[in-house]
Amino acid sequence: MVSRAKDTHTTNRVIRIPDEQWEAFGALAGERERAAVIRQFIAWYVREPGAKAVQRPPAREPEQLTVDEPQD
Repeated sequence: MVSRAKDTHTTNRVIRIPDEQWEAFGALAGERERAAVIRQFIAWYVREPGAKAVQRPPAREPEQLTVDEPQD
């Protein structure tokens, strides 16, 4: 089902994304920039003229596990 938007807005789309991925995406893209990144990806994916691929953020180093030292 598609919700109807005002004439001045685009139609709202509903997609399912796991919470962990949505939060990580927001942390990297910016809480208020997720929609812009998704729109840019779709424009590139459907080969709109002039659309550029989404720039991914730099890779992060995996968190290293530490072993607790024995306490005396």
